[in-house]
Amino acid sequence: MSVRTGLVAATALAAAVAMAAPAAAAPAGAVRAGHSATQKAMDAAVKDGVPGVTARAKDAHGVWKATSGVGDLRTGKPRSAEDRYRVGSVTKTFVATVLLQLEAEGELSLDDTVEKWLPGVVRGNGHDGRNVTLRQLLNHTSGIFNVTQDKTFIERYFAKDGFFEHRYDTLTPEDLLAYAMKNEPDFDPGMSWHYSNTNYVLSAMVIKKVTGHWYGDEIRARIIEPFGLHATIVPRTDPRMPHPSSRAYGKLARETTGPTYDVTEWNPTLAYGSGNMISDSADLSRFYTALVRGRLLPQKQQNELTATVGTDDPKRRYGLGLTDVELSCGVHVWGHGGDAYGTHTIALTTADGRHSLAFNFNGDWSGDSNAVIEAEFCGE
Repeated sequence: MSVRTGLVAATALAAAVAMAAPAAAAPAGAVRAGHSATQKAMDAAVKDGVPGVTARAKDAHGVWKATSGVGDLRTGKPRSAEDRYRVGSVTKTFVATVLLQLEAEGELSLDDTVEKWLPGVVRGNGHDGRNVTLRQLLNHTSGIFNVTQDKTFIERYFAKDGFFEHRYDTLTPEDLLAYAMKNEPDFDPGMSWHYSNTNYVLSAMVIKKVTGHWYGDEIRARIIEPFGLHATIVPRTDPRMPHPSSRAYGKLARETTGPTYDVTEWNPTLAYGSGNMISDSADLSRFYTALVRGRLLPQKQQNELTATVGTDDPKRRYGLGLTDVELSCGVHVWGHGGDAYGTHTIALTTADGRHSLAFNFNGDWSGDSNAVIEAEFCGE
């Protein structure tokens, strides 16, 4: 889960380099013994250079909320435990859940080809949607090139000059696919695993083709409203953040040194269904807890959701928009990580839904999120 696989991954950020901590740790409440290790790991992330961290955990003893560091480097305002933030690739779990619901309703099969629903869309340089299934999109075994690794896309939307010139651009999903299709596939469909944001651009397009509705409207009607996720939105083109929220900071470079930029505002069409949602820690915990407990899907689709394939990390397996992570203490947690400009998010829960954690860094170049996860689920 520490691999930054969302939008910011394209900048190929180097190993974290410590910088002056912007502020002393600022817990949102008293740290109970059961979460003291988590608070220390959050404080360490701030010392390592993350401007601020906000987190929420829930276990048999109740809800614990805490923060460390600041939400605004200019004013020194601390982060809030109620912060909303961009969740990046956590969006993928929502998209996968909608597709699984549509399969349960008989509207599609995950063994359908992409070509069936999006004829002629996946073509070029060896890509062929006739050989790729919807299931392979959802578990990243399609081999389709990752749009955020395209050189032109990186220069236009991740490098400093390109970002500040183009961050308010409105892109269509077809625009995103055009960047991906300029490149060759990573491998033949089903022959390996590679994380690709393009897979979920396509998945969101399939939702619209099947239902006639924008995928964000389907997420809202099927998940956000029924489960009372009041802080969760799927923005269309609005680059602003709702309140309460903190600023988001990035380096916009391949190095972790150099200036830090406020990258809070950008047009969410740059990510589309691969990572454009906004939420908070309480909503993310509520969503993943409900998901692993089978409250969103019938049993057949629940089994498909959690049928995993190997990844590039032996401790991490990938289902359908859902990651199974084995921690050092042997505990397995399910959820997803997500990155967007200036933010890094993790949302996880144990398989029984009894212990959940969701947290966010408002910087994308430093901090050990694995340490926070290990502290919460394996620490004393």
